[in-house]
Amino acid sequence: MENKKIFLSSPTMHTEEMEYIQLAFDTNWVAPLGANVTGLENDMAAYTGIKHGAALSAGTAAIHMAFMVLGIKPGDIVFCSSLTFSATANPITYVGAIPVFIDSEEETWNMDPKALRKAFEKYPDAKAVISANLYGTPAKLDELAAICKEHGVPFVEDAAESLGATYHGKMTGSFGEIGIFSYNGNKIITTSGGGMMMSDNEAYTKKAVFLSTQAREPAKHYEHKEIGYNYRMSNIVAGIGRGQMKHLDEHVALKRAIYKQYQEAFADISELTMNPYLPDSEPNFWLSCMTIDQKSKVTPAMIGEALEQKNIESRPIWKPMHLQPVFSENDFIQVKEGMSVGEDIFNRGICLPSDIKNTPEDMNQIITIIRGLFGK
Repeated sequence: MENKKIFLSSPTMHTEEMEYIQLAFDTNWVAPLGANVTGLENDMAAYTGIKHGAALSAGTAAIHMAFMVLGIKPGDIVFCSSLTFSATANPITYVGAIPVFIDSEEETWNMDPKALRKAFEKYPDAKAVISANLYGTPAKLDELAAICKEHGVPFVEDAAESLGATYHGKMTGSFGEIGIFSYNGNKIITTSGGGMMMSDNEAYTKKAVFLSTQAREPAKHYEHKEIGYNYRMSNIVAGIGRGQMKHLDEHVALKRAIYKQYQEAFADISELTMNPYLPDSEPNFWLSCMTIDQKSKVTPAMIGEALEQKNIESRPIWKPMHLQPVFSENDFIQVKEGMSVGEDIFNRGICLPSDIKNTPEDMNQIITIIRGLFGK
């Protein structure tokens, strides 16, 4: 008999989603307009405390729109987290700008403020900074935002993985001029696919909505003065998001419980360390991750293979952008000499199964397999 599939992080649906989807059908609003789209934007504003939102087709589209509304031009330098998914960096190139990658610090695995300061010394004319909150863990957001303010450049907070997380009691996504969220299928909540660009500056979100609906001018005929994009979220997809929002805090609590269970289960194995976070932050614990001491005989690959044999999904840590072939010519700024912090985390880390539908039996099986590799 084949082992039950245990996922890294799969969608968890409830009942309210269908109510909003049915509303879209009943009113015949199945296009990228309608009450669900506006409703999700308002729901997100109420939850995050960020005043305005533009619901879009993906978090990647939201980042693209962020750079468009900020006026980032071809040849501009944009500082970007290196240890992140490529969706953080790719939109920089969409507008013709040049990413310069910034190393992580060890306390959160996110952009190192010291490395950012060093980057501004080398590139004083940089035009923007985008920093991701890796795996739902807030970066040192106040420090990063302060450095950006000192240099007069906008801070784009990539909160794609950290919806529901807080830093100093304030929601992630709200520390920069623009915050980015993702509702991809594996995120803390999902719309199946979609994202949100948010800002306290209404002009930014209005411009994003304009550009993402093909930049159509307010004329009876089809008038276009700028190049536009087809990035607006559909009313049906937004309905899924509205239903999911009602369960966001519940999902965060379940993710936290998974992290705590792993933390307690591996407390007696000195070679293992769970992904860290600052005491004045509250991650959403989207993915529970760990690093293995480099002197250990057990490797992340060995853990991944042992889990895979039992049909259990895990994932390597994101490979840093400065190590990606597509960005091999781009500059990278680090403070630590020798191997960068990001590369070290990538080499020694693994993302553990973090699905909130995991049963106690599922969690016990995962933990037993990993402990067994360490002779426990």
